[in-house]
Amino acid sequence: MSVSLQDQLVVAISSRALFNFEEENQLFDQDPGAYVQLQRQRLDVPAAPGVALPLVRKLLAFNHSGKRRVEVVVLSRNDPVSGMRVFRSARAHGLDTLQRGVFTQGRDPFGYLRPLGAHLFLSANEADVTEALGLGYPAARVLTESAGASNAHPHEVRIAFDGDAVLFSDEAERVYQAQGLDAFLRHEVDHVAQPLPDGPFKPLLAALHRLQKAVQAGDTGGMHLRTALVTARSAPAHERAIRTLMDWQIEVDEAMFLGGLPKGEFLREFAPDFFFDDQTGHVQSASAHVPAGHVRSGIANTRT
Repeated sequence: MSVSLQDQLVVAISSRALFNFEEENQLFDQDPGAYVQLQRQRLDVPAAPGVALPLVRKLLAFNHSGKRRVEVVVLSRNDPVSGMRVFRSARAHGLDTLQRGVFTQGRDPFGYLRPLGAHLFLSANEADVTEALGLGYPAARVLTESAGASNAHPHEVRIAFDGDAVLFSDEAERVYQAQGLDAFLRHEVDHVAQPLPDGPFKPLLAALHRLQKAVQAGDTGGMHLRTALVTARSAPAHERAIRTLMDWQIEVDEAMFLGGLPKGEFLREFAPDFFFDDQTGHVQSASAHVPAGHVRSGIANTRT
C-alpha cells in the first residue's frame, strides 16, 4: 500500500529553524568543506534547540493512538552527513516521530515543497522563503534570535497571525500606504460586505482549522490548538476582517484589533508558539517576547 501525507498538516522546516546551528552556519558561509568536517566531528553531539523546536514537539504530539495528523519534514541545504546529525539531535530531544528529511547540499530545497504538499515552510534562509512564497506556499523567515516559546500551555499549540498581507491579501494595505489612514478606513467601510482576497497564509489557517476540527472529534492525547488574529486594524475596519473569516468558514479563537499599538506585549500574554507578520517592525517587536517569523509578502516588503 502506498504511503500518503494526504489529510495531514505538513510542515517543512530547515535545520537552522529546528536547531541552533548559528555557529556552524557562520563556518558554512565561509568554507562549506570545513562545515561538513565540523558536522562530522559533532555527529554524536546533540544540537541545541532552535526557535521552532517547541512548536514542532507540540505538533508531533497530535500523532496519538496510531493516527498521524501532522507530518514534519526537515527540508535543508545541509549535506546528507550533516543530515545524520539533524536526525540524531531530533532523537536526543525526544522527536522520535520526526522521520523524513530532504538534504540538498547547498542547492535550493524549496522545489520539494510541491511533492510534500506543504502547508508551511519555516527557514532561516530569506531567499528560500521568498522563493517558496512566490510558488504559493505559506513560508516565513524564522528570526533565530527570537525569544523562546513559553511553557505556560504545554498541551496547546498556539499560533498567531497578522491579517493584511499574511492571512489576507495586501489590497487594503496598499490603500493605506498610498492614501493614508482615513482613506483606508473609508475603503474598508465601503467594501465591508466584500471578502478580502486570500493572503499567503490562508492555506495554513485552513489546514489548522481542519486539524482543530479533527482534534475535537478524536483522541489526540490531550493536545489542543488555539489561533489568534493580531492586527493593527481597529473599528470600523475590523468588521471586514471578521466577515472574511466568516466567508471562509474558518474560525479563530482570539482576535486583537490593536489600532497600531505595538504587538509584542499583547503577544507575550497570548504566548504563541509562533507568530507571523509581514512588517519587519512588528516582527522585531514580537521576537523580543515570542518566536516570530517574517512573511516577505505584500507592499510593505516591496521597498526593502
